[in-house]
Amino acid sequence: MSPRSASVNEELRRRSQERLLQATVELVGERGYEATTLADIADRAGAARGLVSYYFPGKRQLLQTAVHRLMHLELAKGLEREPLPDGEDAGREWLARAIDAILGLAVERPRLMRTHMAGILTAEGFIQCPEQQRLAALLRETMVRYGSPDPDADYRLLRAQLMGAVVAILLPGAPMPAERLRAELFNRYGLDWELGVPPGPEGAGGTEGAGGAEAPDDRRSPGADGQR
Repeated sequence: MSPRSASVNEELRRRSQERLLQATVELVGERGYEATTLADIADRAGAARGLVSYYFPGKRQLLQTAVHRLMHLELAKGLEREPLPDGEDAGREWLARAIDAILGLAVERPRLMRTHMAGILTAEGFIQCPEQQRLAALLRETMVRYGSPDPDADYRLLRAQLMGAVVAILLPGAPMPAERLRAELFNRYGLDWELGVPPGPEGAGGTEGAGGAEAPDDRRSPGADGQR
């Protein structure tokens, strides 16, 4: 049997890492961070236990990479949903979809996202990784399509606002409604409530979201015209 080529070995490594990352988001979402061990993750992924330590220096780094991958994939799926944005409002639709994708993760995967945000605030802080860079690139491209005159600065501001909104949704004991936070972000960027995936039955917007989540009648914020 001839030895595997470098490209085949690389593809096998990529698949192994993806299985580990997927197993991480599943298990932490089900059990929480402390109750999930590296051995559990390897078992769920069907991988040798030594591979986890080979690819990732620790559980915290593994979790951040796994969640950044999830965020990147969910954001990409939202942005690429048919029909693709077109016409003069295309950039605003792209931004609305991006906001909805990230807020949706906070609503749909609260334990996982709360754990992720708590980890970012530890001494280890924000960990740079390829998945985080892919997520950043998508956010930057969103701001380019939106028409930002300075996408490098504006995507970082968008990221900070999204992180703040996720924390507010998940804050123990004093959470804020996702619809209200969506309304504030849409107001900040001059987006119509009906763009993206409005909350409510079949994405049509519920009474709390559309009526006064309170989705304001004038959703423009001061200076929003300069961003359009």
